Formats: sequence, structure tokens, C-alpha cells
Amino acid sequence: MQNASRPSRLVLASASARRRDLLASKGLHCEVMPADLDETQQAGESPRVLVERLAAEKALAVRRRLPARPRRIVLGSDTVVVLDGEVLGKPRDAEHAVATLARLAGRTHSVWTGVAVVATDAAAPRVCSVESRVTLRPAALGELRAYVATGEPLDKAGAYGLQGEGRRFVTRVEGSESNVIGLPLDEALALLAEAGLESGHG
Repeated sequence: MQNASRPSRLVLASASARRRDLLASKGLHCEVMPADLDETQQAGESPRVLVERLAAEKALAVRRRLPARPRRIVLGSDTVVVLDGEVLGKPRDAEHAVATLARLAGRTHSVWTGVAVVATDAAAPRVCSVESRVTLRPAALGELRAYVATGEPLDKAGAYGLQGEGRRFVTRVEGSESNVIGLPLDEALALLAEAGLESGHG
């Protein structure tokens, strides 16, 4: 049973089932309350600054919809794939997904995730970001089209899912694997603990 000093609930400012499942794997169960924001990259904004800004904006947008009490903790997150300095977001459609995968195949790219945590009775979020490096093997266009036809890539930055069928294209991950899926767990758990939430008390 939670004691009175513990936050009563964790709120995830994202509709991502992958992030929810990652938190649940650590015993953290959350209320899902997506933030609806313009996620356009600003001129001159680096991938790291972009994901940290969007994670913070998502967390704060949801916090503003909640009362200060009972005390809850809101977690916002944003993930992007970066190749040759260009941020690759979610594909617009199937053809865009195939084109994105064709660019990534046989090369190494970065995955950046920003994480922001803010309590409903706090003014400013705690924010961090994590970079992982992912190498995909070369792949024929027909194989990429068959993968896109499964539908898995269409809602994912970079048009592939490490936790699903997309893993077969991945030959190497340097850094956090959970970051590539959408939430760097070690760093997120550290921020949640700083805010007063421990694993198993979501």
C-alpha cells in the first residue's frame, strides 16, 4: 500500500503503447494523457535541443490540465532518428516509409530521446536526453516494401521498430536499447525517483 507521501499516480504525456509497456515492465503503471503539440523542428535547433524541448512542452502541457492535488507526476518524451544531421520523423505514408528505410539501410544513424518529468505541484520539469547509435544491414527494396506492408513502421520515427519485426534489419545498437524503442528507462527512472516516484509505485 502506498503511503500518504507518495505521488498517487504517474501520468504519461504520450499515446505511445511502447512507452507505456516499458514503464509497466518496471512496475510503473500510468494514466495515459497525450499532449497535442506542434512538433516541428525550429530553425537551427539540434536534435538534442529538439527532443528536450518537445519532451518538456508535452509534460508541461499535460500538467496544466491537472490540479496540483492530488500530487501526480507527468512524464513527457520525444524520440527522433537522425541521419547525416537530418531529423527523420514518422513517415507520412507507406512510400515515405520505404524511402526512409532505403536511406537507413546499410548505415549507422542516431536515435535521440528527450525525457521530461514534472510534478503537478512543481514549476519546472527535470529534463534529460539520451543518444543511441543503430546500424541497419543492407536490404533489398522488395524486403523493405514487405516490411512496410505489415504496417509496423508507419507510426515510428525512422520507420522501423526495434521491438518488433524491424529488429531483423538491426545489426548493432550502441547505447540504450529502450531508448531506441522510445524511452531510455534508466534515465527516466532516475528522473522519476528524483521527483518522488519509485519503481512499483506508479
